[in-house]
Amino acid sequence: MTGFRFNKKNIAIALLFFCGAVFGIMAGAFLAMTHDLPQILSLKTFTPSSITRIYSADKVLLAELFVEKRDPVPLEVIPSYLTKALVATEDRNFYQHSGIDLKSIFRAIVKDIRAGKFVEGASTITQQLAKTLFLTPRKTLLRKIKEAFLAFQIERRYTKDEIIALYLNQIYFGSGAYGVESAARIFFGKSVKDLGLAECALLASLPKAPSRYSPLVNKDLALTRRNIVLRQMKETGIITETEFNRAKQDPLHLAKQHHNLLKAPYFVNQVKSFLEKTVGSSRLYKSGLTVVTTLDFKLQRAAELAVENGLLELEKRMKRNGIKPPDPQCGLVSLNVQTGGILAMIGGRNYSKSPFNRAADARRQPGSAFKPVVYAYAIEKGFSQGKTILDAPVVFRAGDRKKDWRPENFSGGYKGEMTLRKALALSENIPAVRLIEMLGASSVARFGHALGIESTLYPNLSLALGTSEVTLMNLTAAYTVFPNKGELIKPYGVMEVVDRRGRVVWRVKPQKKVVMSRAGASIITDMLWGVIQEGTGMSARVIQRPVAGKTGTTNNFKDALFIGFSPSIATGVWVGQDSFNTLGNGETGAKAALPIWIEFMDKALLAKPVQYFDIPDSVVKVPMDPTTGCRVTGDSPHAVSALFKKGTEPTQARCGKY
Repeated sequence: MTGFRFNKKNIAIALLFFCGAVFGIMAGAFLAMTHDLPQILSLKTFTPSSITRIYSADKVLLAELFVEKRDPVPLEVIPSYLTKALVATEDRNFYQHSGIDLKSIFRAIVKDIRAGKFVEGASTITQQLAKTLFLTPRKTLLRKIKEAFLAFQIERRYTKDEIIALYLNQIYFGSGAYGVESAARIFFGKSVKDLGLAECALLASLPKAPSRYSPLVNKDLALTRRNIVLRQMKETGIITETEFNRAKQDPLHLAKQHHNLLKAPYFVNQVKSFLEKTVGSSRLYKSGLTVVTTLDFKLQRAAELAVENGLLELEKRMKRNGIKPPDPQCGLVSLNVQTGGILAMIGGRNYSKSPFNRAADARRQPGSAFKPVVYAYAIEKGFSQGKTILDAPVVFRAGDRKKDWRPENFSGGYKGEMTLRKALALSENIPAVRLIEMLGASSVARFGHALGIESTLYPNLSLALGTSEVTLMNLTAAYTVFPNKGELIKPYGVMEVVDRRGRVVWRVKPQKKVVMSRAGASIITDMLWGVIQEGTGMSARVIQRPVAGKTGTTNNFKDALFIGFSPSIATGVWVGQDSFNTLGNGETGAKAALPIWIEFMDKALLAKPVQYFDIPDSVVKVPMDPTTGCRVTGDSPHAVSALFKKGTEPTQARCGKY
């Protein structure tokens, strides 16, 4: 057997085989470590997440939505002091290396070996960008290898200016600020383009340890760190000795922090829920949209003040009446009659304590505030407001019910024959129940749904008294049909959504539908004007404008409502307790809800020109006795001017028949 000879040729082959094996192992290991890295194809088109802003119709910023609070800006608007300070502080060889700095790495390795742990990093700006965009912050050898590989790829494809611009827009500066623009606004209350030398140095000092050096966390430490950066700028020739001495003496002028930026929180929450379904959550919170809403912020503030004042007075009365605990809540919604836009919304007394929206989501009994639906349907079916109906005791036999039903008036008394106009104005229960019996409860329920009420309306006689639960939003929207010539417009809160390039993402298309005749709408409006002129809403006469509406009160004074409108604004107010306990004896819609409505509407209409309710050519106005329904002379002490469809108006010989 011939042995293996160690000649030069065999040794060379062996060494070649060994080197190939080592290279293969190293290549395999490298591929194993980097196989899951992303491809660096187009950082130019990379879009970091940015802030979505929600505005009122009058351009007040209501809220900012974001995952990371970031406002990307181009490099040309960033002061050169800032970019130079950052390079001097974070990566002095940035413009010379190709993504990694070997000298810095060697220096850091020596220090880490001596300490027996990671004590000093050697990441370049490019490596930090790679880590921020694609890797985890955990310090491991494998991550450092991946970081270096990605940095090398980035440097091959992009210019230094492109890299530093993306870095400045991406990096975290502490206190919730991502990117230089957001940091400038959070810390100094101005755009990054307006920063001076000292402010630029402070921002450049933060990426090293943003949570520690943030001026909102430790002002003294932030100043010390800023001055270190200024010294580094002087040592590298970026600034002169004079500039250094002047800048380090600059006091730290921080912006006033607005921790409660969210305005109109119940409304904003409704808008957010709508947009999450419309444009998607990811796009909403990351893509920097501009959302223009229907809210009128001046009216919103007026609503907030009216609710606050009204509930404080109610709470005092509740305490005097021994109600424990007195915890009244309020819902208010105001709509533009002609467009359906939400002008103001209050969902409760304190959003931070209870974000549940009582204006849009709570379903409560409306009491007599539902009666206009019954009377409007009667007008549509050919009844006139001069038709008389009997207000007297009545019993509805049990049938399928366990016992007979004997409805009663709130006042406890009876007034005999009266017109529909007077019955509605005085909010008498018996006439309303008799009327729904004539019309059919199922037909009234269907009409209520046609008016925009979405909740279940149970087709029984007590529906006339508001026993089926509704939302304040739905009921107020139903009332807008009356001053809007019979047309229902579904309420909405968002007018337009625009992306950060100014392109329209979504725009409202109001959903409109004619649900009753123009003549019928004008007549029920006239009857509801009569509620204020002649009935339970008389205290609203202090508003020196044409307004109409209806009170509502439920059993045991659990709910108090007033829904009313002018020719341009419809507003609903609900007051009650979440526990469904009483507000107190005598706390009716006229006493607990109407004062809030009056205060709000008085301010809402103050700056608007006087408008009058629609009177179409198909109706005629005549003086009428509200008790008998007979036509009377205009100077009669009992006369009211009432609208009728032409041909149905009363005469002295024809009273209360239509």
